[in-house]
Amino acid sequence: MNITVFGGAQPKQGSPAYEEAQLLGSLLAGRGYGVLTGGYYGTMEAVSRGAHEAGGHVIGVTCQDIEDWRGSRANAFVKEERKRQTLADRLMALIKGCDAAIALPGGPGTLTEITLMWNLMIIESLPRKPLILVGRGWRSTFEQFFGEHDAYTPAEHRALLYFAEDVKSAVERVESRE
Repeated sequence: MNITVFGGAQPKQGSPAYEEAQLLGSLLAGRGYGVLTGGYYGTMEAVSRGAHEAGGHVIGVTCQDIEDWRGSRANAFVKEERKRQTLADRLMALIKGCDAAIALPGGPGTLTEITLMWNLMIIESLPRKPLILVGRGWRSTFEQFFGEHDAYTPAEHRALLYFAEDVKSAVERVESRE
């Protein structure tokens, strides 16, 4: 199984967010899962590092759009780079290339990844697969959204999202869906 991990580019080595992401990569690789990330730095680097150090297969889905914008390249822990031209193509590769996805804290990019995957499952353009959001931030964001947009988010759509308190419970959720 391949697990995509979404998350922000801001966490730095030594920060709690980086360490949690590194632990997630290690836990996933330790269970034999391949790990897909956006391939650059922050959360992506931390997950890649954890998976690499645990002997796992690390796939970085990168794109020319981001490299032209930021001048960045795939992180050193990526074993296999799947380079796309556009950000849209990159997002679809991350979403379609996995058997489950885990979202760590992040910003607008991470929110885009979550909502795109969620919507593709809602319209049945993508087979249903676990979409696990880690942390209180995502839970409170979506509870607010559900409260304000109740008529637009029926229970069967909400059920496509799973909220996990931490990375260990997220991995347990992936294992329970195998």
